[in-house]
Amino acid sequence: MATNESISIFSSASLAVEYVDSLLPENPLQEPFKNAWNYMLDNYTKFQIATWGSLIVHEVLYFLFCLPGFLFQFIPYMKKYKIQKDKPETWENQWKCFKVLLFNHFFIQLPLICGTYYFTEYFNIPYDWERMPRWYLLLAKCFGCAVIEDTWHYFLHRLLHHKRIYKYIHKVHHEFQAPFGMEAEYAHPLETLILGTGFFIGIMLLCDHVILLWAWVTIRLIETIDVHSGYDIPLNPLNLIPFYAGSRHHDFHHMNFIGNYASTFTWWDRIFGTDSQFVAYNEKMKKIEKKTE
Repeated sequence: MATNESISIFSSASLAVEYVDSLLPENPLQEPFKNAWNYMLDNYTKFQIATWGSLIVHEVLYFLFCLPGFLFQFIPYMKKYKIQKDKPETWENQWKCFKVLLFNHFFIQLPLICGTYYFTEYFNIPYDWERMPRWYLLLAKCFGCAVIEDTWHYFLHRLLHHKRIYKYIHKVHHEFQAPFGMEAEYAHPLETLILGTGFFIGIMLLCDHVILLWAWVTIRLIETIDVHSGYDIPLNPLNLIPFYAGSRHHDFHHMNFIGNYASTFTWWDRIFGTDSQFVAYNEKMKKIEKKTE
């Protein structure tokens, strides 16, 4: 009975979204995107699209999303939004981070990306435009991927903080006590594999088109670079997402090396009480701000 009710609710919600979608004006970018997508299919093999296309998407988006945070350090006005104001970015740290990123991207992540083509072939994942899912279905599946990844990340990240193994793996990521956007994927190779597994679980369960892989990469990069940015920017649209952790949540983790283990949402930390120090710290900071007003 409950299953039938759930199916009915999801069907009604799907119909409602489809109705709202039909009322929206036509997307002016859809036709150019369709032409570009079909051009890609006509001129490149599936292996090239899945492998080199995925690599290019990851590299371009990663450093593009890092660019605003990188530029903030040169803009005096933005300093008031930096969370750890006493720990400015240094060229030495950023250059070291960049070199480690290139190694991880090309010697750890690229071999994993090379398996994308074989994954799509084995599960008959389509590439064609005709079977590309609608935008709202993509968002729903990306949200599902985010929930799965966040759950994996919370428990495995917390495990990596265990005193017996912390210094061997996760300590590398905590080398920078005040995080900055580019540092999001700065990690020990084993950590890249361990925590990165959570990214692929959702894809394995929910992927029905290769576009989902790229959409999920985009959303995951936006999120992880945002929480590592070191800046709490007013009117950040990501903060409108219910239970979204945000930069202050993760910055506190880097500042204190404890608590706030989740990657995207706050519910696991709330359930297990691993955000208690963060909550107390926030209350303390609010009182200080009131006194200084």
